[in-house]
Amino acid sequence: MNQGPPGLQHRRGIPGARPSPGPPTLNPPKPIKLDGVGKLALETGRTRLLVTGLVFALAFLAIGLRLVELGLLRDGNEPRVARGETAQPFNTGRADIVDRNGVVLASTLPTQSLYANPRLVMDVQETAAALAGVLPELSARELSAKLSLDRSFVWLKRNLTPRQQYEVNRLGLPGLDFQRELDRVYPLGALAVQTVGFTDVDGNGLAGLERAFDTQLRSQDQPLELSLDVRIQHILAEEVARTIAEFRAIGGVGLVLDVDSGEIVALVSLPTFDPDRPGVAPSEARFNRATLGVYEMGSVFKIFTTAMALDEGIVDLNDGYDVRKPIKAARYVIRDYKPKNRWLSIPEIFIYSSNIGTVHMAMDAGTKAQQDFLSRIGLTRPAPVELPEIGQPMLPSPWREINTMTIAYGHGLAVSPLQVARAVGAMVNGGLLRPVTLLKATSAEPLYEQRVISEETSRAMSWLMRLVVQYGTGRKANAPGYMVGGKTGTADKLVGRRYANDARMATFVGAFPMDDPRYVVLAMIDEPKGNESTLGYATGGWVAAPLVGRVVERIGPLVGIRPRPAEELAGVDELLIPAKAGRFVLAAQ
Repeated sequence: MNQGPPGLQHRRGIPGARPSPGPPTLNPPKPIKLDGVGKLALETGRTRLLVTGLVFALAFLAIGLRLVELGLLRDGNEPRVARGETAQPFNTGRADIVDRNGVVLASTLPTQSLYANPRLVMDVQETAAALAGVLPELSARELSAKLSLDRSFVWLKRNLTPRQQYEVNRLGLPGLDFQRELDRVYPLGALAVQTVGFTDVDGNGLAGLERAFDTQLRSQDQPLELSLDVRIQHILAEEVARTIAEFRAIGGVGLVLDVDSGEIVALVSLPTFDPDRPGVAPSEARFNRATLGVYEMGSVFKIFTTAMALDEGIVDLNDGYDVRKPIKAARYVIRDYKPKNRWLSIPEIFIYSSNIGTVHMAMDAGTKAQQDFLSRIGLTRPAPVELPEIGQPMLPSPWREINTMTIAYGHGLAVSPLQVARAVGAMVNGGLLRPVTLLKATSAEPLYEQRVISEETSRAMSWLMRLVVQYGTGRKANAPGYMVGGKTGTADKLVGRRYANDARMATFVGAFPMDDPRYVVLAMIDEPKGNESTLGYATGGWVAAPLVGRVVERIGPLVGIRPRPAEELAGVDELLIPAKAGRFVLAAQ
């Protein structure tokens, strides 16, 4: 029996046998005895671990509390569209400009501008050619010159569109980069540019309301609300442009004024320009003809001469003058355009636009009365409106008797179309001169008002202006159902020191509805040329009156004034006749 190698066997119960050795016995480790330095190091480590843990715990606690605050306890500035909350406006550094209905006329958007570090450009010619390929408005030659400069920064193009930025990025050219900026944009383009104005590339207001309210627009978040209505602005601009094209004119003005609030609802000056590119616009396009231009207005001024004479008691509606003989004054001879060669009543003088009869009224009133009246209705000082582009009236100096005569029918004194519209508003609204404004009225009451004629005189002027459209020189301004009244005006243009024989201003200023006037509508066309449809005439009655009639017909429904049936208007016209009109009502018809 194999019992294995000696010394490795264990025989139980055999005397003398030696037990085999077991596994070695391990002695337990002796405890380490720390001296004073070791104990101090251990305590320091424990303290540091404790402090570190505490710091991390406080940090996570702060983060957690902040998340709870942002998520549950606090209204953030971010838009919460999904929860139906109103989004807060994005602060762009310049407030929007909007029309009376909230339509945006000017806004600021984030954009990107392209610049270069010429020192990092590897191939100047290649880079310039590539950029000109994706930005064709830039010249490769000019780009090469800029990229060759010994500078570390040079602008290449400001305010790129997203598409342009993408195309430049795709080139992958070294030395080019983008700078985030803010760009002023005008969504409606040239529609109201002379009023809204424009800014430079750095957002500084240079013209119009952008300049007038530059500080306010920079300091507020709320939009600047204008009195303009872009719907009416569009209609007016379209009709003025149509008339300019039809009569081959060089420009035109249109204006709609609320006679109760003084708000300018539409203001047009043509030609116009792109507000995004004002630098390339010609000077005549940037010129605001409605507020900065001053012109002799022709027979429109007969409104003011007649109102003055009636209000001062010089004449009443039953009076009249013999207009058969022209008036001679020094080397001047004053004649009627289409003479009637008889005695005319005051209504007939107004209806047929008699220069001779109007001059007789002015001379009976006197020069001092004329000066005082024109000053009272705001025609001898600039119009008080919120634009920097305001024209200074041109008054005669000295103001002689011959000036009194010619000013009576609109020659010898130059004013802006806005001044005329404001003064006409006072003639028909009950006799109250109110401030005009381009800002949306915050209350139904104007800031101030001044009585310039009596209510009785205002009623008489409303009736006389209505007769002009019914029977006189303004018949083409008649808009069916809207009871339009007004006055035509045609004035030769002053070129140097002489009046041009072939250049004139054709004007019509009207109001509606004449039984309760709400709006004044003015149109003025610069240097119209007659055509076959007008038998060669280019006067206010042929050119500007039809324009106003079309505008009234189109904007009436927009402002809540319904057209009335002819039989209803006939009854209203009878009610409009002043009590003192007398027998000359039939003579006028």
